[in-house]
Amino acid sequence: MSTFRGSYHFGGPAYYIEQALHSKFFAGAFVIFLILTYGVGFNMLCSYNLQSTFIEYSFYDAKITPYIIGAILALLVAVVIFGGGKRIVHITEIVVPVMGILYVVASLIVLFAHASIIPSVVKLVIHDAFNFKAVFSGMAGSCMIYGIKRGLYSNEAGVGSAPNASASADVTHPVKQGLVQMLSVYIDTLLLCSATAIMCLSSGILPSVKLSGAPYVQNALATVFGKFGPIFITAAMILFAFTTLIGNLYYIDNAVAYLNKKKVPGKKTMQFIHLICVLVIFAGAIIPMDAAWALADISMGLMTLINLPACFLLSSTVIKALKDYEQQRQYVEHPVFKAKSINLEGLDCWD
Repeated sequence: MSTFRGSYHFGGPAYYIEQALHSKFFAGAFVIFLILTYGVGFNMLCSYNLQSTFIEYSFYDAKITPYIIGAILALLVAVVIFGGGKRIVHITEIVVPVMGILYVVASLIVLFAHASIIPSVVKLVIHDAFNFKAVFSGMAGSCMIYGIKRGLYSNEAGVGSAPNASASADVTHPVKQGLVQMLSVYIDTLLLCSATAIMCLSSGILPSVKLSGAPYVQNALATVFGKFGPIFITAAMILFAFTTLIGNLYYIDNAVAYLNKKKVPGKKTMQFIHLICVLVIFAGAIIPMDAAWALADISMGLMTLINLPACFLLSSTVIKALKDYEQQRQYVEHPVFKAKSINLEGLDCWD
């Protein structure tokens, strides 16, 4: 569900919870948890993951390097959000998709290099997934909970974050954007995450506490690309982390506007909020890994607990919109949505 702010669409779970389910309380609670998730939890985690890629280098000093990396990353984000960083954003918009493609290519090269090991890796995965230990762990809930948490990180399906960005899309029918969002889940989880997992497992590098996170991927690439492997992952993480942080700030701006009676606060207020976000980014680089994951898990979980029931309650409306799209698609290439066609009222757009 989206509406207009000036000449732009905006929306998200807070808006459809308030307008369709008539609950300002849960809409407000969702927005607060979103700010905690993307302004604190995810920003800290993103910053930590980036600095962890430098552990593989000889110059890394656990007492100094995280502070330096955190300061540089926070400074770059500050340059962009406080003005003057449009060129940086433009460059990353071009480079990041290219880097994503190169990452997939690099993963495939590693897989082909260790092709003889892949059957045994798949056998090991199936064995460990269905043995008695895994079954009883799943029944106890520990494995399932861990899987759900990490699954949410891979694509954020059900969390309620992506709808904030999707609502800003200028499309003739909302189902178009919905289908795009569904496709992204498969690309993230089945393609990128599976490629990464099989690449690491087939590399011959045994997982350990020391190699938790990005260093494990770096060592897997190093089996084929040598010293260039860790450098490639570091470069990719710098670009991905930077664009992720900028994207997170968009969610925060949208959430703050909702709390401010759906209007963007004054310039000084937004500068203060952005300053706090920059400080959080710096803090994320120097906190322990467990703390970063815990903060993100809790805040994201609270978002999901509000959004999923709302999605279930609104599922009938979604099905009506999908049927409307399918019916029009039989006759026209670009279906046009009208809210009244599925008996929706009170919208600022789609009239």
